[in-house]
Amino acid sequence: MDTKKRAWVKSITWRIFGILILGTLMYLITGNWKETGWVTIIFHGIRIVTYYWHERIWDKIKWGRIK
Repeated sequence: MDTKKRAWVKSITWRIFGILILGTLMYLITGNWKETGWVTIIFHGIRIVTYYWHERIWDKIKWGRIK
C-alpha cells in the first residue's frame, strides 16, 4: 500500500498532465482564457480528490495482485 503522501503526489502529478491537455483543448475551443481557467480548475480539483480515493480503495483490494 502506498503512503497517503505518495498517493497525493501521484494524484497531483497525474492531474498536471490532465490540466495541460484540457487547458489546451478548452482554449482551442473557446478562445477565452477566463472560461478555460474556470473549467480546468473545477474539473481537475474534483479529479484530484476522486483519484486519491480511488487509489486508496484499490490499495485495499487484494484481487489481481501477484504475491
